[in-house]
Amino acid sequence: MYIDNKHQKKYISFWLGFMFCMISLIIAVGGLTRLTDSGLSITKWELFTGFFPPLNESHWNNYFNLYKEIPEFKLQNYSMSLDEFKIIFWWEWIHRFLGRLIGITFLIPLVFFTYKLGFKKLLNYHFIFFLICFQGFIGWYMVSSGLVDRVDVSHFRLSIHLIIAFLILSLILWNYLDLKNIELSNKKINSYFPIFFIILLFIQIIVGAFVSGMDAGKIYNSWPLMGYSYFPDDSEFENLFKLSAFSDPSLVQFMHRNLAYLIFFYYLFIFFKIYKSKIFKLLFAVILLGFLLILQIFLGILTLIYGAHIIISSLHQINSIFLVSSSIYFLFLNKKIN
Repeated sequence: MYIDNKHQKKYISFWLGFMFCMISLIIAVGGLTRLTDSGLSITKWELFTGFFPPLNESHWNNYFNLYKEIPEFKLQNYSMSLDEFKIIFWWEWIHRFLGRLIGITFLIPLVFFTYKLGFKKLLNYHFIFFLICFQGFIGWYMVSSGLVDRVDVSHFRLSIHLIIAFLILSLILWNYLDLKNIELSNKKINSYFPIFFIILLFIQIIVGAFVSGMDAGKIYNSWPLMGYSYFPDDSEFENLFKLSAFSDPSLVQFMHRNLAYLIFFYYLFIFFKIYKSKIFKLLFAVILLGFLLILQIFLGILTLIYGAHIIISSLHQINSIFLVSSSIYFLFLNKKIN
């Protein structure tokens, strides 16, 4: 996308930068919503009526009574008081409020800039807005899975919700970088290498969502072994090649661990390829990527050892935002010069 008006380019880049921060914030809040088991506290869609929180005791009791009708309360939180309910409610309400705010703060500037520049020049941004709207639908699709016959949301739907959030984040960052006058390297590595690295990261995020959705981080709280062996002793190795493996907490944790090792060794391959080829304009980006990758692995290990402690687990997810962002930046620097 080419925009020749410097002022409009500046305003659009500021808007995208703000949206990047908002998407990062909602990913972090979404992670805390899951970690605090708050995601099922609001049992209705409420596209418009839920914009404001409960304003009196009657409203609070209405939300609490609706929560009492779902399996999570009946089977797990049956002794919960109204004050305890308010804690989980606020996490979910903030998450939904941020979603609405993101939709509004993306739509209004989009309409304005479309009027100024035309639809074709902002086609990428309209696609991002479609994803934002679709994400709201997926969020409710996820929540609805936990309202009947189970005490948690489907970990498959949770993974879809999370990966779309990272896709939106990546597209916003890419378009932001595209507006900046960033000097690209003349020497490059094959573009398939950074693309495959990002694909591996996205697969890891999906598996990480499986881990979170099934509370698989609360078992086998040791490293580098899973208990007393490398492979979990409550399953058979051949089960790893069945579809049911994605619903087995032990096997999902095993996948998450080993994908991290694979990503790390693949990173080393990319790093040495760049270093050997003396592509110095990519060196800072790949070193930053490596630092964040090592930090992510370290936080992942701490998350396991401390049984998915809420603060460490949240830091693990927040750092994944930085890790994905740095990989997008690396891919951008390695792109072809127009």
